[in-house]
Amino acid sequence: MSDSPANPPSSVPHRPMTPPSGGATGGSGSRSAFFFETVTRLPDSAEGKGRGGARYGRTGIIHTPHGDIHTPAFVPVATQAAMKGVLPETMKALGAQCLLANAFHLYERPGDEVLDEAGGLGRFMNWDGPTFTDSGGFQVLSLGAGFKKTLAMDVTGMKSDDVIADGKQRLAFVDEDGVTFKSPLNGSLHRFSAEISMGIQHRIGADIMFAFDELTTLMNTRSYQERSVERTFRWARRCVEEHRRLTEERTGRPYQALYGVVQGANYEDLRRHAAAEIASLDFDGVGIGGAIEKRLIGDTCAWIGDAMPENRPRHVLGIASVDDILACVENGGDTFDCVAPARCARNGAIFTRDGRYNVKRSRFRRDFGPLEEGCDCYTCAHYSRAYVNHLLHAREINGATLATIHNERFFIRLLDDIRASIDAGRFEELRGGILARFYAHGGRAFVEG
Repeated sequence: MSDSPANPPSSVPHRPMTPPSGGATGGSGSRSAFFFETVTRLPDSAEGKGRGGARYGRTGIIHTPHGDIHTPAFVPVATQAAMKGVLPETMKALGAQCLLANAFHLYERPGDEVLDEAGGLGRFMNWDGPTFTDSGGFQVLSLGAGFKKTLAMDVTGMKSDDVIADGKQRLAFVDEDGVTFKSPLNGSLHRFSAEISMGIQHRIGADIMFAFDELTTLMNTRSYQERSVERTFRWARRCVEEHRRLTEERTGRPYQALYGVVQGANYEDLRRHAAAEIASLDFDGVGIGGAIEKRLIGDTCAWIGDAMPENRPRHVLGIASVDDILACVENGGDTFDCVAPARCARNGAIFTRDGRYNVKRSRFRRDFGPLEEGCDCYTCAHYSRAYVNHLLHAREINGATLATIHNERFFIRLLDDIRASIDAGRFEELRGGILARFYAHGGRAFVEG
């Protein structure tokens, strides 16, 4: 993560920047095709975390060239233009309104030019709804320090700008101009900058893109966080300029919206400063990024809400914890993405309204009930815990498919219910009921003994 890595790669191939050449036929490149409208706003209160007791929670509609997103909404993650083991048609049936893919991984394979020639991400994966791509900024953390977004550690007194996760090696090297990545696939070197990230994302063709940013760890020092916030802002300005240039050059493709990303770790002053900087630029929306301690997640959304214009949608990157989602929604989060529902499903972890449990445990070997009583998903309507238990132990792909269908539906429905509660004026009632039930046994659906 340091500004000057001890052993940076010696040479980096640089891909020439060219305007996108393919794309879906029809559709207008006009920016007016993308906009956000608020439907219902939570009333301010004495407990509101925003300035003057503001609560920025709301329902709304993000209008995109490929359809509307009714918010708050969960955005399932199709990292490589695919949900692992689940077809896009199934995701549509589950109620997913949109999907998010990873620009870095798609750049590596099949290549952004391939998606451009195919007509863009949605057409390539047979998804006719809105799509998102992240910028490659997450890989600054995952390939740099080797951590996942959620740092399961006590970072008190543990500050280091060269921290590496156990058993990992640094594969991302940050400098003022951008980041050099060493491919986890084959060790080849790749260069990302604001301009390169914008070009890749334009060729991929998602409805919503994110500006290239640096995702730090909670263990980075305060001085590094300060430098990183300013560097991310400089990259954000370059992203806006390159986005404008590419938008003017493309033909025959719908408008792609660009979100700026606010970093700043756990520091209120840095978050507010970064939010004001991003708000000053010509972005269509904002991403709330970075590793954040659980106790501050609602506050962080409110700090950013204080600075952001109301007509810019706010996306919370990488959040899929029930209490975190509720805190973020109350304080202004509009959309949420996370790999956790699908990743947990592949390991047998099942989310229910009564908490989480592992269906691979022996107690479910002869349990012929659904994964969750009362769930309306396809898996729960047709298959039993015993069957999913068997499939996962047998390492059959169908096991991951059935578990993923349920978990994705759980989070899609959770956000649907929250949205309905705000419109009906009963958010506090719903929140209290959800939290009391989900965490009644510490978040465990089944208590031993």
